[in-house]
Amino acid sequence: MGIPRDNAATMEIEFKFCIPPDRLAAVQAAVRRGRCTAIRMEARYFDTPDGALASRGIAFRLRREGDQWVQTVKALGDGPLDRQEHNVARGPATEGTAPEPQPQLHSGTVAGARLQQALQAAGGSLVETYGTEMDRLTRDITRQGTVVELALDTGRVVAHRGTPQQAEAPICELELELKAGPVAGLAALAAQWATRHGLYLSTVSKAERGERLLAAAGSPSGISIPSDSPSRSGSPRKARPRSPLYQQLPAGKALQRAVVAQCLQQLLGPASDLAEGSSDEEQLHQLRIGIRRLRTALRELAPLAPGNFDPAWEPPLVQVFQQLGHLRDRSQVMQRIGAELQAAGAPPLSTHQGDNTALVAQAAQQTVRDAAFQEALVYLMAFTTPGLDATGDAAAGLDARATRHLLQQRLRALHAQVQKGARGFATRTPQAQHRLRKSLKRLRYLTEFVAPALDAHCARFLDSLQPALSALGRLNDERVAAALYRELAESGDLKAWFGAGWLAGRQAQSVAACEQALGQMEEAPRLRKTGKR
Repeated sequence: MGIPRDNAATMEIEFKFCIPPDRLAAVQAAVRRGRCTAIRMEARYFDTPDGALASRGIAFRLRREGDQWVQTVKALGDGPLDRQEHNVARGPATEGTAPEPQPQLHSGTVAGARLQQALQAAGGSLVETYGTEMDRLTRDITRQGTVVELALDTGRVVAHRGTPQQAEAPICELELELKAGPVAGLAALAAQWATRHGLYLSTVSKAERGERLLAAAGSPSGISIPSDSPSRSGSPRKARPRSPLYQQLPAGKALQRAVVAQCLQQLLGPASDLAEGSSDEEQLHQLRIGIRRLRTALRELAPLAPGNFDPAWEPPLVQVFQQLGHLRDRSQVMQRIGAELQAAGAPPLSTHQGDNTALVAQAAQQTVRDAAFQEALVYLMAFTTPGLDATGDAAAGLDARATRHLLQQRLRALHAQVQKGARGFATRTPQAQHRLRKSLKRLRYLTEFVAPALDAHCARFLDSLQPALSALGRLNDERVAAALYRELAESGDLKAWFGAGWLAGRQAQSVAACEQALGQMEEAPRLRKTGKR
């Protein structure tokens, strides 16, 4: 990226990909096909003793770039593709020495303000936490009015340097940053490089890799690792809590963009971690929820600005959702139901049903790295970039009044569909009962999407849906488990018939629980006329 000019404040628009080790040589060769620049970089990262910066998504560092020191603060941006950054040149590098960090040099910028707020809340002191050593190869690509900088980084992150607890993690990343032109050109190049070289999107910054090393190796003296800090937890991070979408309901494409961005905020972290081999089942669960919410947004909000959602996004989302669902069924569902069966006196299965965490993680990794899925994520991220239309001159869509009218219609229609399916629920086929569950989930997600503009009844309405969603989820899990136990039994494990029979005997009770919970749902809330909170 070169040496930034003094006091350069920017909002970076970039994609970052991890490179599988067996693809690195090809990526290096591809980057070198044009005029490129090589630079050696060594960085020192700082935080407060209680980890105040990391817990707020802030990275503060001093980095030696060639023969210059540069001080940088980075903070989270408004969307999944952008972040706030401010750089200050700190003078020439002298062998063996580094300038002291000076947070006040970032005053007057968004990232600097967030840094100062965090430091004031924590008392202001800073300690060095970890560092990076890497080689960067950069090259600019110009195509149809878009200028994109490629940055290939290879090296390592080191924590607890020089101590018995020293730990390190590799860096092998390709970043594509928009320097000029429309974001659509950046997305097209990113998708091309990802597909050609088998790359996968990563939301794990170098700073977060350092935080994970700190957590895994144990905290050094003087640094306290807060238990509620996602980046310092011993397990892979969970999805960031979803922030409020807006104070006043946007119209047309603005609402589409805001909702898609929030859905991506939930699913990109788990997708990144699963692609790197995480075995945390919660990551798989969060990714499936995020995909389901995203598919609801693409379906229900498409009429707000017709033509803005690319139909090509949907098939890869469906494929990954279904494949991850099969993995969940054979791991989480079987483990949970199996524990209940054991408590009920079921004989141990002859077929080995031991811990298959590693196999599930490997299968999830292959699923999430799918080229079509990664390409869809690239274009969805580009769509959400505020102020930069990934779809060129796509129409802004309905005005505020028409937007509100259409959303109210959809809420009423979904609520009526659920009410109709709830009547005589016990007499309906399992397929119809499952369709009702999916309709209920869409109703819940659409209500959440427009919640800031709904009347005070919204929270109570959402609470009334939860018992039915839980009961229907339990019924679905029992049916999935029953099918798997029958499959085992028919394959020769006769002891599995106990589980199949026990689950069949529970069906009437579970269906009755669903009927009761469905009857407790309240009337759907209405959009307020003013649209204000």
